[in-house]
Amino acid sequence: MYDPRQLQVLAEVARTGTYTAAADALGYTQPAISYQMRMLERSVGAPLVTRRGRGVQLTPEGQALARHAGTVLAALRTAEDELAALTAPEAGRVRLSAMQSSCVSLVPRALGTLRRTRPELEVTVTQAECRVSHGLLLEGAVELAVMCDLDFNDADPSGSSGGTRDSTGTRDSTGTRDSTGTPDSTGDPSVAVDPRLRRVPLLTDRRCVLLPADHPAAASPTVSLADLAGERWVLESGRTRFLAACRDAGFAPRIAATADDQLTLHSLVANRIGLAVMNELGVTAHFDPRVVARPLADWPVRRVFALLWPDTLRIPAAAALLHALRDTARPPDDTPVPS
Repeated sequence: MYDPRQLQVLAEVARTGTYTAAADALGYTQPAISYQMRMLERSVGAPLVTRRGRGVQLTPEGQALARHAGTVLAALRTAEDELAALTAPEAGRVRLSAMQSSCVSLVPRALGTLRRTRPELEVTVTQAECRVSHGLLLEGAVELAVMCDLDFNDADPSGSSGGTRDSTGTRDSTGTRDSTGTPDSTGDPSVAVDPRLRRVPLLTDRRCVLLPADHPAAASPTVSLADLAGERWVLESGRTRFLAACRDAGFAPRIAATADDQLTLHSLVANRIGLAVMNELGVTAHFDPRVVARPLADWPVRRVFALLWPDTLRIPAAAALLHALRDTARPPDDTPVPS
């Protein structure tokens, strides 16, 4: 049986690519990392790394063992948390990684609920792209992740799907990066979700256009890009999908400003610098009477979900956080897009 400490070293070497960086991350010396790797290679009976420049590269044997090491280490951390909860059932800690738009709306509201109902729980939140959250979950660095995908087959032109609970939750993330490597703002880079993880649907999230409150299009329940061809736009740096949609609608948008902060986008729209596009989760986090949001017609919805190892639900603190997220994600029947 392999030594879990050596598996931890291998996992860190795989993550960092060098013995020196792995030593820094684990609080070891570099010779100690080398020794642990030699012992693990002796147990395996095959080399696990090869030298590559100033770093190392995993061999096929090393890659295979590193994948299993992540599973083993995550299971050990889950066991540790579960036993800690059993010895102190009135307390608990849980670590959550979540995408940016959920961190300005869904996650804070869920944490506020927990603060009132379970004040003894300690929740640590890390804001991260979906790809990073997926990796943190596999490494056992977090217990839950809030992520999203895009379903291009279920776009609802009427916009009626926003804010509703997802009933399927079966697809993986399909977002793209733009030419600069920046995540497209309508979704994170494509993530092939590990089939060992459990996916819990939370909600569907519509793409909206932010308009000045007195804009003619504000009188419509939804808007289309073709009707806004002559407008100026303030856009996030990840805009590949939006620009492609504008081309399909027969125009190239006039870009007045670029900003990746949602409050900045709201302010620019409020001061009539241009229109903006934003996911509904981000829209509901800010209120300005000078700005209204209208769902963008013929645009695919995002499916927002929680991701976790199945055994994690045995940890009371993690189960409580998931319950709070699901309750928060279920909107009242009369909750509209801000108008």
